[in-house]
Amino acid sequence: MAKLELTLKRSLIGRPGDQRETVKALGLRKTHSVVVKEDNPAIRGMINKVSHLLDVKEV
Repeated sequence: MAKLELTLKRSLIGRPGDQRETVKALGLRKTHSVVVKEDNPAIRGMINKVSHLLDVKEV
């Protein structure tokens, strides 16, 4: 299965709580932090919710 590299590009300051929790659930903490996740529908839904804060690359 494909993997996705997620990078937090924007700060969470001033963002609603649900967006903060979604970013935390993805494993991202600070700005410019990077995680690699398996590509599946659950992760895609989380990415879609906070896509304006992330940079997504297929690995």
